[in-house]
Amino acid sequence: MAIAEDRVNHPSHYTRGRFEVIDVIEDAIADAPSNTTAVLQAQVLKYVLRMWNKDNSHEDARKARWYLDRLISKLDVNQQSV
Repeated sequence: MAIAEDRVNHPSHYTRGRFEVIDVIEDAIADAPSNTTAVLQAQVLKYVLRMWNKDNSHEDARKARWYLDRLISKLDVNQQSV
């Protein structure tokens, strides 16, 4: 009998490879300058890191770009106010 996938705690599209996506994201955003930029960076990473393990890679790439564009806009605004 096959064991059911745990889609809440360890979904397969986040656990492929040597590292779980959440661990990579937590390490990557640790030095973000704000909560907002951390969330946006995390979203970019989430979609890029799992894009080949889901059914629509093109959609995940577009979602990553949307969050990256928003992150860049936030960084541009912060840079202008310095």
